[in-house]
Amino acid sequence: MKSKGASNFFLFFLVLYLVLPILATTLYAFATKWNSTVLPEGLTFQWLKVLFQDPAFIQAFGRSVLLSGGAVILAFLFIVPAIFVIVLYFPKYEKWMQTIVVLVYAFPGVILAVGLIRTYSQLGIPMTLAVLGAYVISIFPYIYQGTRNSLRNINAKQLLDAAELLGASKFQAFSKVLLPAVYPGLFVGALLSFSILFGEFVIINLVVGSRFETVQIYLMAKLSTSGHVASAVVFVYLVLMGILTLAISLLTKQSKGLVKS
Repeated sequence: MKSKGASNFFLFFLVLYLVLPILATTLYAFATKWNSTVLPEGLTFQWLKVLFQDPAFIQAFGRSVLLSGGAVILAFLFIVPAIFVIVLYFPKYEKWMQTIVVLVYAFPGVILAVGLIRTYSQLGIPMTLAVLGAYVISIFPYIYQGTRNSLRNINAKQLLDAAELLGASKFQAFSKVLLPAVYPGLFVGALLSFSILFGEFVIINLVVGSRFETVQIYLMAKLSTSGHVASAVVFVYLVLMGILTLAISLLTKQSKGLVKS
């Protein structure tokens, strides 16, 4: 009993430690004034109004969506088909895919940014495109694991063989049997990759900086000018991540239901 009570006590303070900064930031985003009191002296939507009336924020948000979404789309156009082919028809090459996954984790963002600058700055290639390519590679582990697990969970090879045995062509088996079975897992990987890239700061800031201002760079600039507006940016970011997390959770449950059925 004492052990259980101690673990509950530790868990309570751990949750409090993690939640309290988020709660304080959210309150500050709606506070009229919060300097000398325990709680805000009043609440207002002024800072959110100021934020969404700022064209710089709207443009930064659009750039973040464009860059992150573009990287995810390119990954699904080029990486996912390669994973399908290797997992289904050439499993002996999976060890090379797993090596690439390890290499992606091996390069810190600062080192990668310096390498991009030294490699592409003298070739006349826009650095934004270099960052886009780096983003595609950086989400490879999440795309690979999500796609591979989805294929393994439904026994994709046997499923394709059964569809072809029943008279379906390879294209029909792929488009009408395999894709509907694995799309929840693929979509989870896409949302997870998008959320990770949307919050990325190191590479885009070091390689491009204010020339291509994203939400994270905009937030960094606002931290030195207005704490309320910066907190409002964090609040909007948390809401977006919450929506993506909810979507991932629902899709994960759906994919598990498909596997059980």
